[in-house]
Amino acid sequence: MSHVPTGLELYDRTADDAAAAVIARYSTSFALACRLLGPRVRTHVRNVYALVRVADEVVDGPAADAGLSVDTQRAVLDGLERDTIAAIETGFSANLVVHAFARSARASDISPDLIEPFFASMRTDLDTAAHDGASHAEYVYGSAEVVGLMCLQIFVNADAAGQGRPDDELVDGARRLGRAFQDVNFLRDLDDDSRRLGRDYLAGAGAEARRGEVLNGIDADLAAAAAVIPRLPADCRRAVWTAHDLFAELSRRLRASPVGAPRVRVPDTAKAAIAVGAFRKSRKAGR
Repeated sequence: MSHVPTGLELYDRTADDAAAAVIARYSTSFALACRLLGPRVRTHVRNVYALVRVADEVVDGPAADAGLSVDTQRAVLDGLERDTIAAIETGFSANLVVHAFARSARASDISPDLIEPFFASMRTDLDTAAHDGASHAEYVYGSAEVVGLMCLQIFVNADAAGQGRPDDELVDGARRLGRAFQDVNFLRDLDDDSRRLGRDYLAGAGAEARRGEVLNGIDADLAAAAAVIPRLPADCRRAVWTAHDLFAELSRRLRASPVGAPRVRVPDTAKAAIAVGAFRKSRKAGR
């Protein structure tokens, strides 16, 4: 007789399904990488990114399109953060995406010191239009590096008997990979961020020299992250290699594209080849 979930088990599964639906709608590339994760960690990573995506949408247009003022958007973010912290403490939220995130945070020892900087960066989007070097670094830490650290907590701790903090080398690699992902997306979305949102995250990276400087930083971060991927648990490596190599390809294509060119993308055929290459690298690392 097959098991039919009821009660909290049914609610947990429904929350996980809701998080997966968010990711499938918003990012085909990330959905691909998630499918390559082992079952031990796959759902947890989806749950993290679903909450991140929902919070990002509060400040990136949909909330404003619905008629919310900046003050109301800030209040929504504040409420979402409070609900998230409370759900981690209690194990329940009436918001399905928050409930899914909290389940994964509890399973992986994701603590408020990683969650609070994220929401702080999201609030920054409501009142900071142009970033300098210092504010960019602070923003990227909260918006991307801590997300990499949350995923690292999942990779190391999910379903483990003892939970703890990864070592400094893995932490540095996770932060730099998150930073590279964010800066690649800033370059890809330069025109849209400027025209639609009125934001400049990269301190004038539309200029060719500044753009090259940003790309050099991205490539250095990707190289540093690549050095520690072989140390990740085996059920995580292929997905992380795929994401890493996808963004390395985006960086290469950005270098080959002039400022103002259409948004750079990687064709599906190239994504498939990247996934195959990642599989080979992940197997090699396991030998």
